[in-house]
Amino acid sequence: MSLIHALVANAESSTILVESSTGKRDFSQAVQTILSKIPPNNSKLTYVWEQYLFHYVAESGVVYLVMADDSVGRRLPFTFLTRLQALLPPSTALSTESSHHGLQLTYGDKLEKLMKEFNENPNEAGKDALTNAQNELNQVKDIMVHNVEQILSRGERIDLLVDKTDNMATQAVAFRRGARAQRRRQFWRNQKILWLSGGVGILIIYLIIAGFCGAGLNQCGKNNDSSS
Repeated sequence: MSLIHALVANAESSTILVESSTGKRDFSQAVQTILSKIPPNNSKLTYVWEQYLFHYVAESGVVYLVMADDSVGRRLPFTFLTRLQALLPPSTALSTESSHHGLQLTYGDKLEKLMKEFNENPNEAGKDALTNAQNELNQVKDIMVHNVEQILSRGERIDLLVDKTDNMATQAVAFRRGARAQRRRQFWRNQKILWLSGGVGILIIYLIIAGFCGAGLNQCGKNNDSSS
C-alpha cells in the first residue's frame, strides 16, 4: 500500500479539516507534531518517521499532507498532493467550516476515492498531474527532511538537512567579507608599524645629533665659532 494517510488542515490553527486513512495504525501524534512545526509561509517539505515519509505542501494558509511508505519516493506523493489541491483549493477550504473534521462529510469520500485511485493504479492516476508536479518539483532546490523521531523524543531538537548549495554560498560570502576586513586590519597595522618605525628613527637621529650639539641642537655652532 503506497499512500497510507492523507489530510487537509488549516495551517494557522493546525485544525484537520478532512482526512482519510487506509491503515489501522494511529499516526495522530506524529501528524499533530508535524502540523505544529509547519511554518506559515508557502512551503514543500518531507518528514521522515520510521519507514514512513510525511510529505506536505503548504499554500495560502492550507496544509495538504500525505503519509507514504519510504519505498514510494517523493514524486508520486507530491503528484497526489497536486490532485488534492485541485480537489480542495485553499479558497474553498478556508471559506467553509473550519472546525475539526468540518469538511469530512463533504470531502471525506472524495479524499478516500482519490487515495484508492493512486494506490490501485498509481501510474494512470498520476499521469495527468505528473508533468505539472514534476515542473514544480524541479523548482524546489532541496526538499528538507526532518527526523520526526527526534521531534517526538527530544522536543525542539530537529535534524534538518538544508540545501548545501545555499550554505556554501553563505559561507563564501562570509569568507570574502572576513578576508576584506582582515586586509583592512593588516593595512592599518602596517601603517602603524611604519609610523612607529619612522618616529623611532627620527628619535635615534635626534639623540645622535644631540650627543654632539646638545639637547637644543645649538652647541654645534658655538663649537665651530670657538674653533675659529
